[in-house]
Amino acid sequence: MAYYKNNRELTVFKEMSSFRIQSAVLSDSGNYFCSTKGKLMFSDQSSNIVKIRVQELFQHPVLTASDFQPIEGGPVSLTCETRLSPQRLYVQLRFCFFRENQVLGSCWSSSPELQIPAMWSDDTGSYWCKAETVTPRVRKQSLQSQIHVRRIPISNVSLETRAPGGQVTEGQRLILLCSVAGGTGNVTFSWYREATGTSLGKKTQHSLSAELEILAVKESDAGKYYCQADNGHEPIQSEVVNISVRIPVSCPVLTLRAPRPQAVVGDLLTLHCEAQRGSSPIQYWFYHENVTLGNSSAPSGGGASFNISLTAEHSGNYSCEADNGLGAHRSEAVPISISGPDGYRRDLTTATVLGGLFGVLGFIAVALLLYCLFHKISGESYATSEPRGTSRLNPQASTHSSPIPDMEELQPVYANVGSVDVDVVYSQVWSIQQPEDSA
Repeated sequence: MAYYKNNRELTVFKEMSSFRIQSAVLSDSGNYFCSTKGKLMFSDQSSNIVKIRVQELFQHPVLTASDFQPIEGGPVSLTCETRLSPQRLYVQLRFCFFRENQVLGSCWSSSPELQIPAMWSDDTGSYWCKAETVTPRVRKQSLQSQIHVRRIPISNVSLETRAPGGQVTEGQRLILLCSVAGGTGNVTFSWYREATGTSLGKKTQHSLSAELEILAVKESDAGKYYCQADNGHEPIQSEVVNISVRIPVSCPVLTLRAPRPQAVVGDLLTLHCEAQRGSSPIQYWFYHENVTLGNSSAPSGGGASFNISLTAEHSGNYSCEADNGLGAHRSEAVPISISGPDGYRRDLTTATVLGGLFGVLGFIAVALLLYCLFHKISGESYATSEPRGTSRLNPQASTHSSPIPDMEELQPVYANVGSVDVDVVYSQVWSIQQPEDSA
């Protein structure tokens, strides 16, 4: 026995048997019959023809997309469209999506849709889908569809700085943010310093901005910077940004300036405070024993001074403080001792008295020297005029020959040794005259 389809023999059996199609497909549609081969004088016998039309369980799927030319970075929705036979609406289908022989998402999902949140230039290619029944398994594939992802050139590149407190300070962190207003795809960001033109860093990522971090800013980092962005079309450069680095003040040095080595009451004392480093303006504060005396500003940097008229209470420790808004620093304490006015006048009086005393003593020494010389000359003259052993004095006169008169007859001479308003010291000078020889 043989079975035929469209007059073509399908199979032959030695005995009567049934022909079974395990899983009918559309190509199984056609005209079927069977025949038996006659033996000896019997001829072949054929059955009637049966026309079989296999109905499609579900149509071949068709892949559709929300946009077959999406803009890079935009979403796309894929749908695997098919239709079940009206007689088999209860059949469950499942779906799978492909791009260039790669499975997209989770394969064999019950949902005929696949959401792609962002399409990039690398996603350009051929897409298709498959649909199949769970039981019995019937699988069909859609035709391939081409999706071309369009890339948009970047535009409006800008560079900005981000620093704690809004100002770039030495030793702190600085972020250089390079961003673009438009553009798609992988963007390569590069940072440059205008003075050298060398690249400070480079990043490639799927975003419209990127950051370059400087962990600790130095004073030498001040200058002009710019960045570039490129997504494969043409590099676009930002405007130049000038970065100024503010320097915290260093520990200031306090200098005291007085008109004399030993300051006295009434002197004008100048306190000069100066920090060697620090961005302007700098505000200086002056202290006496931690009590504020006043302040002074240095708008262009450098030091500042503060003047005070000294009193006896101004002895003690002085210090100053510098602050430019980035942190205050205080100097070391500088001591000073103030002499009162009495001490100064006492020193002046002592010097004057000593000078006068030495002058009087000199005068006395000269007078005594002259007296001795005069007495010596007079004695020698008297001895020469009188022969030895002869006396020309009368008896009465001999009783008054003593060259030293009575103390009552001596008249003192006074000399003032000081003209200042202090205690006055006087000296006495006695004038002694040699008696004349009697004739």
